[in-house]
Amino acid sequence: MPPPIRRPSPLFLLMLAPLAGCAGLGRAVHVPVNLISHELCSTAFISEVDPERFYDEELAPQVAPIAALLRHHVDYDARTASASLAGRAESRAIYHDGLGCIVDQGVTPPPVPALAPEPPAGPPLLEAGAAVAEPADPALKAALDQAFAEPPKGPRRNTHAVVVVKDGRVIAERYAPGYGVMTRLHGWSMTKSATNALLGILVREGRLEMDAPAPVAAWSAPGDPRGKITPDDLLRMRSGLALGQSLTASWTSAFDEAAQSLFATPDQAARAEAARLQAAPGTRWRYADGSTAILARIVTDKAGGPAAVQAFARRELFDKLGMGPVVLETDATGAPFGSTHVWASARDWARLGLLFANDGVVNGERILPEGWVDYSARLTPGSEAYGYGAGFWTERGAPRAHTFRPHLPADAFMARGSRGQYVVIVPSRRLVVVRMGEAYTPREDMGAVDRLVGEVIAATGG
Repeated sequence: MPPPIRRPSPLFLLMLAPLAGCAGLGRAVHVPVNLISHELCSTAFISEVDPERFYDEELAPQVAPIAALLRHHVDYDARTASASLAGRAESRAIYHDGLGCIVDQGVTPPPVPALAPEPPAGPPLLEAGAAVAEPADPALKAALDQAFAEPPKGPRRNTHAVVVVKDGRVIAERYAPGYGVMTRLHGWSMTKSATNALLGILVREGRLEMDAPAPVAAWSAPGDPRGKITPDDLLRMRSGLALGQSLTASWTSAFDEAAQSLFATPDQAARAEAARLQAAPGTRWRYADGSTAILARIVTDKAGGPAAVQAFARRELFDKLGMGPVVLETDATGAPFGSTHVWASARDWARLGLLFANDGVVNGERILPEGWVDYSARLTPGSEAYGYGAGFWTERGAPRAHTFRPHLPADAFMARGSRGQYVVIVPSRRLVVVRMGEAYTPREDMGAVDRLVGEVIAATGG
């Protein structure tokens, strides 16, 4: 992990809170309250999970140093959630049908109709009954027991869902109390893998070239060095733009460009597009959400705008995979976040994994271009210590990263989100394993997920 960065103390932040009108500090002060209001709103009205439980498991550990200064409230009648810091910095998130929750920052997105899922034309991609699939194999049951076990002391794992898919069939799954088959769960940065799929569809349709200059108007002036950035550079996190970092998160992240763009900016793509270059495009790997925000705006523009991008994602991806009422949340402009904030059931996250396990083909129809899956799982130079591909984390060509996940086969790759969201894809074993939760254990429960996958492989005979 990168070395820690020295940050102002919580007391310093409180002393400067009255100055929240100053641009940089104002955005930093609003990051925690916007985070809280937005996530509580989404939890209450999308996931429909107890927001106070979510606050305790997910948000409280992040804001612990300033927790005494924070207040929050969910208004079920108005479908809003609010938060405040020391009675000064205040935030309100509003639920919008079809778009999810949006923090009120003085910009209102265009209305978008909520789209009901359409059943796929052919057989279901995922075989699963209405009831929870209890494992018949004692070894699989023991693996699930271990996946949900809490350590006797230390940080909690808060496992919410595990789904194991073998040969397209759910062979084992379990949910924590209060969660179930239909509960929509926040994938956090697993959203980047969904954005990868939308980009792949545009490439298959001939509407986007990954190695051509990115179609970003802000970079089109003659001589602008950013005009050399490609969609591939953005997807592989090597644009060279000064976008901050999104590898780690805590209350100190409020001072980082990435967090301010995500939680204190109504137009994320515009802010990311305005960033200066720190390195030549394609020469340095730096994981930052702003890269995917730019890609999400490209997808939105190619689809025809906010309403059209929701229909595009539903028609071309979610419905063809048999995914249920997925919510693709947006910023205040109506463009999807791209980097975070897709909410889907654990089974639906497994369906996305199956698309990649099946080389981008569903019911004989090629959804993703030929070679796209291998492209997505191919290691990006510079990311060897972490193992990053193109919108996915990968074992392929990443021996240093493999030391932290030794049970994953050499062809495995994964969608991965903050604090323990995983869709592990192992094409050679015809296997997809989903783990969702709010882990504050080392490496966000990567060790436990690695063990789970190893135990599943052993139980299913490879």
